[in-house]
Amino acid sequence: MGHYKSNLRDIEFNLFEVLGRDKLYGTGPFAEMDVETAKSVLGEIARLAENDLAASFAEADRTPPVFDPETHTAPVPAAFKKSYQAFMDAEYWRLGLPEEIGGTTAPRSLIWAYAELVLGANPAVWMYASGPAFAGILFEEGNEAQKKVASLAVERQWASTMVLTEPDAGSDVGAGRTKAVQQDDGTWHIEGVKRFITSGEHDMSENILHYVLARPEGAGPGTKGLSLFLVPKYEFDWETGELGERNGVKATNVEHKMGLKASNTCEMTFGDGRPARGWLIGDKHDGIRQMFRIIEFARMMVGTKAIATLSTGYLNALEYAKERVQGPDLAQFMDKAAPKVTITHHPDVRRSLMTQKAYAEGMRALVMYTASVQDEIALKEAAGEDVKALAGLNDLLLPIVKGYGSERSYEQLAQSLQTFGGSGYLQEYPVEQYIRDAKIDTLYEGTTAIQGQDFFFRKIVRDQGQALNTLAEEIKKFLAVSTGGTDLAPARDALAKAAVDLEAIVGRMLADLTATGEDVANIYKVGLNTTRLLMVSGDVVVAYLLLRGAAVAAEKLETAAAKDVAFYQGKIAAAKFFAANVLPGVSAQRTLAESVDNSLMELPESAF
Repeated sequence: MGHYKSNLRDIEFNLFEVLGRDKLYGTGPFAEMDVETAKSVLGEIARLAENDLAASFAEADRTPPVFDPETHTAPVPAAFKKSYQAFMDAEYWRLGLPEEIGGTTAPRSLIWAYAELVLGANPAVWMYASGPAFAGILFEEGNEAQKKVASLAVERQWASTMVLTEPDAGSDVGAGRTKAVQQDDGTWHIEGVKRFITSGEHDMSENILHYVLARPEGAGPGTKGLSLFLVPKYEFDWETGELGERNGVKATNVEHKMGLKASNTCEMTFGDGRPARGWLIGDKHDGIRQMFRIIEFARMMVGTKAIATLSTGYLNALEYAKERVQGPDLAQFMDKAAPKVTITHHPDVRRSLMTQKAYAEGMRALVMYTASVQDEIALKEAAGEDVKALAGLNDLLLPIVKGYGSERSYEQLAQSLQTFGGSGYLQEYPVEQYIRDAKIDTLYEGTTAIQGQDFFFRKIVRDQGQALNTLAEEIKKFLAVSTGGTDLAPARDALAKAAVDLEAIVGRMLADLTATGEDVANIYKVGLNTTRLLMVSGDVVVAYLLLRGAAVAAEKLETAAAKDVAFYQGKIAAAKFFAANVLPGVSAQRTLAESVDNSLMELPESAF
């Protein structure tokens, strides 16, 4: 057994006891994936994750890939390569791919459930294995010849990258200067330098397909002027997949990082020395929309990764706390002869552990809930029905999954380490690596500040609040029927109050936005509250989902088998704890949001 501790019981609880996926699996487009098959898949992946995938987690961190500037290569350690190959050989990555390119139709909720297991055990494995998922998007967006390439990419297990960021532009994707020059044969020559490219170079696949945003000559400024190109590491025969000459794209640096060291993060140079040939995806200049299909997948992955890491961090901390004997019970502090107890008997340790548990399980529910919305979208699309409302809800939830999920996970992993005391600071235990690996989740695929801005301006204002109202109504309906009985009444009351406070924060921000018509400086007040809004929204949604789970647990507890009693008790306790200890903070955040002024923005820079 490696470092990783899965929580398959809680995953299945969310899927089949709370979210009703048992009624969906085995029906419609998911006819071939019934509940028993899904449980079997999850069980097998959990075993794979806990053993083969987890096996190289620490070693690859200690002996990471080394970049060779002469050959522009960065081979991965042998131990990690073994883990990666075990995952690819298992072929669970076929789930969710179009059947036309060798995939198996599967619900998104199942895909993200199994993703948690892989990402918790060894996140770099998932990242290097993105080739088939990206090929699925190429199949759906590409022309007929490119659809064939997508099939070859799956068959030959080619890797892939998403290539957006440039050294000067950073998160301002629209400021990118990488250019594309059309050639007489219909191809394009890509010229420029990109940075922070995950999996840009490695030796685990014979080819890497780079999905590159570049600006065609003569195209307009900003994101609207960008197009998406397919640029392979090696050119190839488009019928057979046989490799040809090396294309003019190469890694010119691999970053030395705080964590996630097994994953090569590369500077990629296009067109230096020889042309980097690319093909316009779908024969249309629609790059930012096409790339956002990959970005949204990546943001879901980042949130899931962070939450998966918190879960195993908490479970490692819990195991240690149950075994670590230190000090007498606090109630016997006057008795010098009192026996020493395990630290789970100490109040502050219990407080910390329950906080970790509530966040880990609540945010798992958030991922599963978001994925279940994606299930419903697929179901309605297959039936030819309108999915606008569901798509809006999914869009609203994604910044919470990514931004809130990554921030709260990183915060709580510090509590996981604290549980170990000084031992947690040592590499003898995995939590110090968890923290280092997880910090990136708040930074890449859009920092938390960017997620907050996206959440308010795009997912609320541009949507005219429709998705937010849909979610609010769902919460109100849950509260109206007093689900969970009198035992959960105080927690429901706390949620109701927090929901009102959240609405007030949104109202204040909308008022400040409207006031920009009188004074454009009012936009600063909005900007000072966007991250606050994102985090408060996450607290409210997580509290709602924890209470949904607790209500189910309360009902099940009446007839539960002995082996399930403690599990259901834990679900109820976590929901009540979160409502009592986290939700009161929403009121404080409302007070802060409503008191925001522009004094900070008016302060001279020299005063900082």
